[in-house]
This record gives sequence, C-alpha cells and structure tokens, in this order.
Amino acid sequence: MTFETLGLSPALLRALSETNYTVPTPIQAEAIPLALAGHDLLGGAQTGTGKTAAFGLPLLQRLAKETPPKGPRKPRALILVPTRELAVQVGDSLKAYGRHLRLNVTTVFGGAGMHPQIDSLRRGVDILVACPGRLLDHMENGHAKLDAVEVLVLDEADRMLDMGFLPAMKRILARVPKARQTLLFSATFEPRIKALALEFMRDPKQVQVAANNAIADTIVHRVHPVDAGRKHDLLVDILATRHTERVLVFGKTKHGCNRLAEQLEKAGLPAVAIHGNKSQAQRQKALAAFKAGRARILVATDVAARGLDIPDLPLVINHDLPMVAEDYIHRIGRTGRNGASGEALSLVAPEEGGLLRQIQRMLKADIVMDTVEGFAPSRPIDLNAPIPKNGGSGQRSQGRPAGKPAHRAHGKPQVRGAQPHAGPKQHRGSGKPGSARRGARA
Repeated sequence: MTFETLGLSPALLRALSETNYTVPTPIQAEAIPLALAGHDLLGGAQTGTGKTAAFGLPLLQRLAKETPPKGPRKPRALILVPTRELAVQVGDSLKAYGRHLRLNVTTVFGGAGMHPQIDSLRRGVDILVACPGRLLDHMENGHAKLDAVEVLVLDEADRMLDMGFLPAMKRILARVPKARQTLLFSATFEPRIKALALEFMRDPKQVQVAANNAIADTIVHRVHPVDAGRKHDLLVDILATRHTERVLVFGKTKHGCNRLAEQLEKAGLPAVAIHGNKSQAQRQKALAAFKAGRARILVATDVAARGLDIPDLPLVINHDLPMVAEDYIHRIGRTGRNGASGEALSLVAPEEGGLLRQIQRMLKADIVMDTVEGFAPSRPIDLNAPIPKNGGSGQRSQGRPAGKPAHRAHGKPQVRGAQPHAGPKQHRGSGKPGSARRGARA
C-alpha cells in the first residue's frame, strides 16, 4: 500500500514525497480512508506509530477542499494535546504536510508569552493546536473563537485524562459545534476513554494497531545516581574509561546540548550536537561526522533525534531524563535493534526521582541502580519528588497541573536501591473557574 492508494490529494502527496514518506504505517493505512470519508474515529495508537499523519493528512485535505466562511478566519480544526512538546511536534508536522496548501497552523501552550499567540490568533487561523489550559485562557479573554470548528482531534486522550484535564476538556468541547467530525487517539481503550467517546462522538469507527515502539528485551536499563552538578564529570569518566564505542547522549535543552558537546571536546572526547537551532545542513554534517567515526559522541535533544537512523548503536545515555516518559522509549529505541544487545544508561539526580518513577511505571520492570564510586549523590533519589515545572529552559515542558504532585505509582517502586514511599494522591481538576486552567496549562 502507498499513500497514493489512500485517496490523498496531489499537494499532500508531493509534501509527503519531499519528506521521504512513501509507505503508510498501519494506523495511517486504516485511519486515513475512514477519516477522509467523514467518520468519527476512535484510534488506538501509541506515540511513534505515525498517528499525527493519520489524523493530520485527512484534516488538511478536508480544509483545503472546502471554502472557509466569510469574515475573519477562525479555527476550522482544533487539535487538543496534553503537553507543550507534543503541541510543537504536531504543529511542525502539519506545517510540513501542508506546505503546498494555503492553510495557517498555530500552536498555543503555557510557558510561553501570551501576546505572540494573541497576535497569531488575530491574524487568522485555520488549524489550532493547543494545550487545554492555555486555550481556556485565550477563550476567556475572547482571543480564541471555536464556533467554526469542523474537525476536532483529541490526541493522546488517555494522557490528558491522566493529567487531570477532563474538566478543561469538557469546557472546551462545550464551545465547539456539535456538527463536527471528531477523531480521538489513545494508547488504550480503557472504560474512561470509551465513556469519553460515547459522550462526545457520533457512532465512531474504531481502529487499533500494535505499537511499533515496543521496548526490546535485549536492552539493559541502568541508573547512576549522581548530584546534578557532577553529571558532567561522571559522563566524562564513563566515556573516557568504560565505553569507547559510539554513544548517543540525550540532553534536555538546545543550549545544554551545545554546552555539553563543548565540554566533552575539551576533555578530549570528540563530540557533536544536534538540536532545533541547528540548520538542516549543520544537522546533516554533525550526523555524518558521527556515523563516519570522526565524532564518537552525538549529543541531541528529543525533537532533533526523532527519525535518526543510527545502526549498531550499543549505548544510549540520558544525561537528563526526559520530561515525558514516552520519550524514553524513543531515546532507547536507538539501541538493542534486531536482536543485538544494548544499554540504556541514565544519570539521575535526587530531585529527578519523579521523572524516574514515570519511566519505571511505563517499563513495568526493575531498573538496576548502580552508584559509581566517587560519584555518590549527597542524598538518595526521591521517587516521590514532584515533576519539575520546567525543563531548565524557562518553559514548562510537562503538562502537569501547576503545583500538583506527580502521579502515585501502583504498588511498590520497582527501582532497586531506593526506599519505597507512599506516593501522594493524584489530583484532578475540579471544574471550578480557574482550576481547570491550573490543571491544564501546558
């Protein structure tokens, strides 16, 4: 099967060809024809299965074919997502797919200035990608009008429910026309997702595909506890004495990746960095140096590393834990491929325990915790530590309700070497004015 056989327009096929997409993934092959036919759709797909194109391509085709209403351009498609990272990723993907269409894509999320978003909304929007809390802010201030929405997408609906966004979602959906197409994507079809579908969808078709980002059982997961200020020294020690093969190192921010690569170079360890501020030519040059062995270490952010094809990579190091647990799967998926053994090594500071717990719950397996002699942290890792409100860049990276603790782990923590604690109770938005905004400002 090819994208041509799915009934997509020449403009979309041209954009897909330019981005080297030739064969649809299973979720795309099943969902796109149903969405193009106008059905409401309940899609079961995890991160990494290609679901953005599964809803984005038919959405773009529908809007491009229809003449927009007269007057100021208001959003004709609304895509709700749980986190800032996903909002940026979805927005970028839609812009790439729709590069040959005259459609405007705008993203709004917390942790960024209101005024640039207000200006974008005033100039006119065809497709709005939004986190619930910031969208409510714009709605209440009169900047976002949803009465022209024809297509509504709820992306990663299970995560939005996990993070307490249900009251915010209901307030938003009450302002969207009932005569619309609704596409809901979730990793699971648990009862609460089906209840949401029954409440907001009309006879949805259901498709579900197995995840193609399952964690290989040949990967060893390991944690080195260390104080945040000594991570660099420990990384140099690891790369200089214990691991001499090619290594992919993940950092949290663009600036942090640059700084880390420079520090490794000064320590005599050839390293290059790739991130969103690098041009495509710079990224390709860095990747070529890494693949050719001129640079043994590639330091990357999550977004820049998406889609990298690096065969035979024995080790992935998380200098900083990802803010979203699913990104851990994307990171370590670069090692342990095709039956080969691999190692996923994470340098974890005591205050990053909440992030570690998220990963632990997702893996449903023990993580070996090894303290390196000479690098023992000043205090134990606290698995009940709250999720950080930002990723160190001044912007909130996780869509968790402001000031609310991380979710409670089910059962005892599965990380060896850590003391189990009773987790805090999970908080939900109350639906009262203001509380839903606090519970959804991603």
